[in-house]
Formats: sequence, C-alpha cells, structure tokens
Amino acid sequence: MAQEYFINSQTLEDTIRQLLPSQGGAGAGFDLSASTQIIPIIDVTPSAEGSLLRQDLQTSISHDNNTSFNVNNATPTLINNTGYWRITGTISGITRSSGVELCEIQINDGSTTKVMYCTQFKASTGASAYAIPIDLTFFLGAGDSLIGRCTLDTFFCGSFRQIATINGELVNPT
Repeated sequence: MAQEYFINSQTLEDTIRQLLPSQGGAGAGFDLSASTQIIPIIDVTPSAEGSLLRQDLQTSISHDNNTSFNVNNATPTLINNTGYWRITGTISGITRSSGVELCEIQINDGSTTKVMYCTQFKASTGASAYAIPIDLTFFLGAGDSLIGRCTLDTFFCGSFRQIATINGELVNPT
C-alpha cells in the first residue's frame, strides 16, 4: 500500500504556479504531496510538438528546401530571414606569394557587422591550396542578415536551409 507525504517547498510551489497556471497558479493555495507508489511516465512531448524525427535527421539536407550558393571575390547576403539555419559547404582557395586570402561568415543587424567565422591564409614562398569543410548552425533575429565574404582566390560553396523558425518550431526536410 502506498504512503503519501506532504512537501513544503516554496521553490517547488513557485515552479508549479509558473508552469501550470490552471492548476492553482492564479494564487490559490495548494499542497504538494509525494507518494511511494510507482507510476510510469511516458513522455509524448515529441509527438505533441510534431517532431517525431531524431535531431540529426531533422537537420538533414534535402533537395526541396535547400538553397545552394557559391561565393568568390564578393560579399553577398546569403540569408536575410529570421530563424535557425544550417550551413554546409567548403571553403577553398589558393595562397599566392603575396597578399592575404580570407573567407568570412558575417552577421549584420542592420547597423553593425560581426564576423562569426573566418579563415585567413597568408602568403608563402610558393602557392598552396586548401579546403575546409563547414557545417555550422546560425540564429538570425529580426533585421539580421548572414553574409559570405571571400577574397580573390577564396571560394565558399555550399548550401543552407532553415531548421527552425525564430520561435523554435522545427522545420522538417521535405
């Protein structure tokens, strides 16, 4: 037979009021209790949210909702919509005997630009080639733009897709 115990914890009561306002969160008093009876709990949150895919599958690249890009010797805006975005691709290039080659991923909020990722290769006595795989996730808020910037002998090729809205609602691949 199960036994019941009353719990006196202001922290737990405050949490219950915040998370479950319909269960006494409007200020009505209530008692918390615990029981020695074992009750199995089944978490159906993913089904209720509509996110039955595993996280790694949910962020998959697909034909229908991916946008490809190719940046060379330019500074284009790649994404200017809010939300969470996955970018995959490769930064590659050649260093010559003079100058510096670089490729950056930047976020601009409408007035300020910040570098989020950068590769920079300084000149050497001989030419050398490089290739760096990229798989990054970015959040863009209202007014933010994601920009790719590459110099003359640097290339940034790949694709991006939205994996969640600004509110965190998952966008499954199609």
